[in-house]
Amino acid sequence: MALLVLFSTVSFTIEKHYCGDVLVDVALFAGAEKCAMETQELALQKITKKHCCKDEVDVIKGQDELIKSFNDLDFEQQLFITSFVYTYHNLFESLPKQTVPHKDYAPPKLITDILILDQVFLI
Repeated sequence: MALLVLFSTVSFTIEKHYCGDVLVDVALFAGAEKCAMETQELALQKITKKHCCKDEVDVIKGQDELIKSFNDLDFEQQLFITSFVYTYHNLFESLPKQTVPHKDYAPPKLITDILILDQVFLI
């Protein structure tokens, strides 16, 4: 659900650079690289000549407003959310508290090793 909210609210831009009618570069989230022809024209300061290059910027906007309260939903949506939460909550049952009878039991102190004393070895 969190990923759905994240992807529905993300906005991004796609920038395309054309040199004539040829697509030179496409960039997401950043500026598209200019072609060599445009950089040479800028270096020589040929402002009188019309540029053959053009840039297109497509902005894809995400959702700006999220639902702020439960009362903004219509009745069918409120009924669906209420029944979903109720069934999901009742899906998991809590286990009864188990008592551990030997919780406070301390084992006896081992004075001698009985297996060595009786010479009983597992082979």
